[in-house]
Amino acid sequence: MASDSGAARESRATPERDERADYDYRGGETERPGLEAALDERVAGDVRFDDYSRELYATDASAYEVTPVGVVFPASTEDVSSVVSYCAAREIPVLPRGGGTSLAGQAVNEAVVLDFTRYMDAVEEVDAEAATARAEAGVVLSDLNEATSEFGLKFAPDPAAGDRSALGGAIGNNSTGAHSLQYGKTDAYVESCEVVLADGTVTTLGEVTLTELRDGANQDGALLERVYAEVLRIVEEEAGEVEAQYPDLKRNVSGYNLDALVEEAREAQQDPDATVNLARLLAGSEGTLAVITEATVALEPVPETTSAALLAYDSLDAAMRDVPAILDHDAAAVELVDDVLLDLARNTAEFADVAAMLPDGTEAALLVEFYADSEDEGVAKIDELLADRVGDHAFDALEAHDDATQERFWKLRKAGLPILLSRTSDEKHISFIEDCAVPPEHLADYVADFQKILADHDTFASFYAHAGPGVLHVRPLVSTKDVSGVEAMRDIADRVTDLVVEYGGSVSGEHGDGRARTQWNRKLYGDRLWGVFRDLKTAFDPDWLLNPGQVCGDVSMTENLRFDPGYEFEAVSASSASGGSSGERSESDGGFDPALNWQNDNGMQGMAELCHGCGGCRTKQSEGGVMCPTYRAAEEESLSTRGRANALRQAMSGDLPNEQFTDEFADEIMDLCIGCKGCARDCPSEVDMAKLKTEVSHARHQRDGANLRERVFANVDELAKWGSRFAPLANRLPDLPGARAFLERTLGIARERSLPEFASESFQDWFRERGAAVAREDAERRVVLFADTYTNYANPEVGKAVVRVLEATGVHVRVADRTDSGRPAHSKGFVEQARDTARANVAELAPRVADGWDVVVPEPSDAVMFQSDLLDLCSGEDVEVVADNTYGVCEYLDTFRLGDDVEWETPGDSLTYHGHCHQKATKKDHHAVGVLRRAGYAVDPLDSGCCGMAGSFGYEAEHYSMSRAIGRLLFEQVEDSDADTVVAPGESCRTQLGDREGEGRPPHPVEKLADALD
Repeated sequence: MASDSGAARESRATPERDERADYDYRGGETERPGLEAALDERVAGDVRFDDYSRELYATDASAYEVTPVGVVFPASTEDVSSVVSYCAAREIPVLPRGGGTSLAGQAVNEAVVLDFTRYMDAVEEVDAEAATARAEAGVVLSDLNEATSEFGLKFAPDPAAGDRSALGGAIGNNSTGAHSLQYGKTDAYVESCEVVLADGTVTTLGEVTLTELRDGANQDGALLERVYAEVLRIVEEEAGEVEAQYPDLKRNVSGYNLDALVEEAREAQQDPDATVNLARLLAGSEGTLAVITEATVALEPVPETTSAALLAYDSLDAAMRDVPAILDHDAAAVELVDDVLLDLARNTAEFADVAAMLPDGTEAALLVEFYADSEDEGVAKIDELLADRVGDHAFDALEAHDDATQERFWKLRKAGLPILLSRTSDEKHISFIEDCAVPPEHLADYVADFQKILADHDTFASFYAHAGPGVLHVRPLVSTKDVSGVEAMRDIADRVTDLVVEYGGSVSGEHGDGRARTQWNRKLYGDRLWGVFRDLKTAFDPDWLLNPGQVCGDVSMTENLRFDPGYEFEAVSASSASGGSSGERSESDGGFDPALNWQNDNGMQGMAELCHGCGGCRTKQSEGGVMCPTYRAAEEESLSTRGRANALRQAMSGDLPNEQFTDEFADEIMDLCIGCKGCARDCPSEVDMAKLKTEVSHARHQRDGANLRERVFANVDELAKWGSRFAPLANRLPDLPGARAFLERTLGIARERSLPEFASESFQDWFRERGAAVAREDAERRVVLFADTYTNYANPEVGKAVVRVLEATGVHVRVADRTDSGRPAHSKGFVEQARDTARANVAELAPRVADGWDVVVPEPSDAVMFQSDLLDLCSGEDVEVVADNTYGVCEYLDTFRLGDDVEWETPGDSLTYHGHCHQKATKKDHHAVGVLRRAGYAVDPLDSGCCGMAGSFGYEAEHYSMSRAIGRLLFEQVEDSDADTVVAPGESCRTQLGDREGEGRPPHPVEKLADALD
């Protein structure tokens, strides 16, 4: 049975257009606008040649940077054909690109970039009976698998970036992942591809018999006929050389996929009905042979169950020598964690508990996973493995059959990479020999020789990942900002390539050739096959215009580096780079002094240069996590953390000349960062874009001043105080005729947005009248309750609920005199005002904390202001003491297990819980779920991102539509939940959720706890 997924987009056929005069591209600034106009007339998709778009597509996940000619987002195969044919006639290079997750630099070039992920991302059809799917090139692999999952099927290759890499890119790279022992590479699953050839011809490549190949071959004919002729020549004349020179590996993606072609041809020569699949020749071609627009791929059944074991070894060498024997057990995955990663994991708060699972003395571990048809079969496979390998080989082992424990095992395997990628120093763990592959029986000797090469250059690397197929990920620590580092990079690659050849391996077992490895293919395959590669490239692409330079071209691994010896960053004073506070621009050097404390290496510069381009911020809401909400709403590269980080770095380094703090830069790049802090948690490198935006906003205020609305929101505490004093009259003012239009016209506050209503009796006034119900001398714990602006003046019921719940657990409560945490000013970039407020808060709270009091804050963003942002503003022991002893209310109850002795009388309704993005960013959002469940509620915690309100952002007229677009992603999750009531701790979240059509404002979780006290 065939099923249309419903994801196919409505056709956007290219309309007929008047032909323009021919246009010659020579790469100049003057010519580019003419090319942009010419392409824009010929396609229904989007054409962007502005500086921002070009710089956003100048990088991928590699160490390279090349500014493209322009970017086209095609809407159809017709669009692609129009672009390719127009560019071919004018000798303009073209680069097809997916998610930009390539690690070898093959997704950047001086070319017209085709981004398929915006419009050409549909799953057209799933045929469950044939176990195939037909999809456009831009579909993200996780979306493809979501469409096939209802049939119990999946696209089997599982690259680590599968939640943001595209199908066309997976074919272009011949991708695979941790389970390649079971599934092999992408080429095995490619049935056919619709492609645009180098002259714009649209055709379908797939299975052909040798007879059809001979009948269609014509060296002087049309482009496809010349391709047939060259493929036939390779099959008939070069098969022996291919078989002799290609390494005998499961994982080889270097060069063109000729070994698979020759193997099919050998079979076809014995059977006249057998075929060769020309589409599989595109696997690993990196867009150099043809542009894939659509593919039909084979699917595999989703395994019934899995089981796993962690084998512990006393040395890396012992683990490597054990891999061949483990492979005899038919594992689906064999993954390595070495001593470098284990040490890093043990010394981080996030991964220490996972690393602690391993027995003492573990210097390396192998994660072995099995697929099974039943739990009993899974248990049996693990038992057989442990009986064979534990004792004389692995000295101990752990096993896992439940999902939770297996997830912890995989978390340990993945623990090190985020740490490796979080360096803000000039030295970085760079991907340039990351995925060399050797036969597993040579792994131990290969690793030992590799380590000697690294030692010769006084550096190191971690060896981890896919030990089973012999593909270890290795990222040496080098700095490409100095000449010696670049020389070391090349020498290491040269000598490691010699090792790979010696051991019968490949220079790339997973991530492709690109700019990093292309030059080594000649050494790997020899001059004859190098010439064959170039002949095949010429047959497909006579003028070498499709992603030129890759696979068999002339790119050099030390050219076009993102950070090279000539790289310069906008100067900042040495003192402020590690934490200044003046906020004054330095006129002497044209730079500026960062206003916040930066404790990382290289300060603000180090953070701005931290993004390595993996594209983790380009995931969709269905993938869970927090970041990046604006990208999820609009799917624009400029609205991803990667896009903003790259643009900021490029502005500060001069790639976007004189753009550091212009209105255009702020509006196009930084303005829609909503400060959710999701990148500080979900980005593997922990790029803190919210903090970077604060610096940029502050510098802009220093230069240009601030507008009225920014000042109003920065001083909302004072505004709320007066609103409360004049309530309920103040609450009626926005409903007067013309009032909302006036607010939008004068302050830019969206007329559609509901505004806060102020209470005539503030929370502080209520508590002052009421007093504490638990005497200080009778309490084991004492709390200073910091009632934020909204809790005090607009939602005192939340504060009252906090008091009731804390007192029910035996806590003595007092209320702080101050209500402004500094969050409003900080979020609008008024750093000095926020710093003054922070100092005042510390002055009030630090003596209380020193006397044994804890600080509890009902509002999550204000709690995180004390716990985290306070340290960016101020330094000193008192500051650290206040930060360390401040808690959100549910965090406080959960941390100290308060309420365990309370006899809760839960009303019985179930709750959908949406956590605040700031709590999620600081990994504190789980506390409310634990407390509510212990109080008797059934809780469905959403794996949701930011609500889109983001403080003042959702009130601002120009941001209202974006705010609602982000909110709709949350609304969909809420609607999918079966719980009775939505709860959310954030004021912004409750406002956004309350503005849903026909929905009331949800309660704070602590209000539900207070209900359970009745």
